[in-house]
Amino acid sequence: MKGRVALVTGASRGIGRAVATRFEELGARVLAPPRAELDLADLNSTNRYLARLDQPIDILVNDAGINRLAGLAETDDDLLRETLEINLIAPLRLARALAPAMAERGWGRVVNITSVWAVVARERRLPYIVSKTGLNGLTRAMAVELGRAGVLVNAVAPGFVVTEMTTRNNTAEELEAIANGVPLGRLAQPDEIAELVAFLASSRNSFMTGQVLVCDGGYSVV
Repeated sequence: MKGRVALVTGASRGIGRAVATRFEELGARVLAPPRAELDLADLNSTNRYLARLDQPIDILVNDAGINRLAGLAETDDDLLRETLEINLIAPLRLARALAPAMAERGWGRVVNITSVWAVVARERRLPYIVSKTGLNGLTRAMAVELGRAGVLVNAVAPGFVVTEMTTRNNTAEELEAIANGVPLGRLAQPDEIAELVAFLASSRNSFMTGQVLVCDGGYSVV
């Protein structure tokens, strides 16, 4: 990744922070805008940030996301709109703005962080599941469109990872039961997910595109 410029959203904590750290270790220059600089829920903020970019972006990692627990009856239009805006529409906007220049240069990588919940389902995850399933579809569509121009687009679908979001949405008892249900017997660490993202975003990945790689310790196959 030496000499590459990467934009990583959601890099203030969790998987996003681990991805930014790993990229820097591999020689990339990482842009990790905080929410005050890039608010993905605000179209004007996104447009202002993109307008201020003064260098080409080689790698885009769409990690930022929200997961407000709700089932069908609890998912009102405002919650659905907010979740889709941040988890799906914002990644599309960023890719739409940055990928054409990658294609012109003949090299680029886009990695979308989706979720195991776009592969299997769980109660009270409806808005999140809908948004992340859409992001998987966006990944495949972009891969087909951009492949001949040398831009590879993939998604990583983590299972349970030791992050603030995971501990907020699950009790200690639930997390213990979840770990016991994972074939590897534990939750993932953010840097384990980051290592997979780094491969997909680097020159080491020369032929994989349009894929959703589930990294869940075997949770989804039990």
